[in-house]
Amino acid sequence: MELTDGSLLLRLPEERDAEAIRAACQDPEIPRWIPVIPQPYTEQSALDFIGWSHESLERGNYSFVIVAADTGELLGAIGMGVNTLMKIGHIGYWVAASARRRGVASSALRLLAGWALEQDFGRVELITDPDNVASQGVAEKVGFGREGVMRAHTLHPDGRRRDAVLFSLLPGELV
Repeated sequence: MELTDGSLLLRLPEERDAEAIRAACQDPEIPRWIPVIPQPYTEQSALDFIGWSHESLERGNYSFVIVAADTGELLGAIGMGVNTLMKIGHIGYWVAASARRRGVASSALRLLAGWALEQDFGRVELITDPDNVASQGVAEKVGFGREGVMRAHTLHPDGRRRDAVLFSLLPGELV
């Protein structure tokens, strides 16, 4: 499965992406906001992510790399876990440092959330760290509404628990 808006392409990651994924995940901002990203992030970490992405698709979840449609340059990654019983998608994403502030996150989020709503999902969610103002701005730009703070929601590898801000998007709200 692939999704595109003409400038971005969301596709399953492939082995040829491993080095670009590894390099992007050296940026300390990525694990700062996404604590499940292993540190240090090795080539094996990237290969594990690629394998997990393919296995996830078989279970009805989606994990894509975000690439430039014209050059194939890796710009980030986006995924959606699915609660099939409730028809709810839960999206997470990261963008490589070199691709930030170019609309990559909002375009990729719009693509995946729009596709989910077209598939009759009744709700799409995402969470951010309360301090991740940039990600909150991306969510709001696409039409997600802030619902509230989930206390002690996220467990970090060092054992700390952090609050998370919940956003949701319903049919008809995509901007």
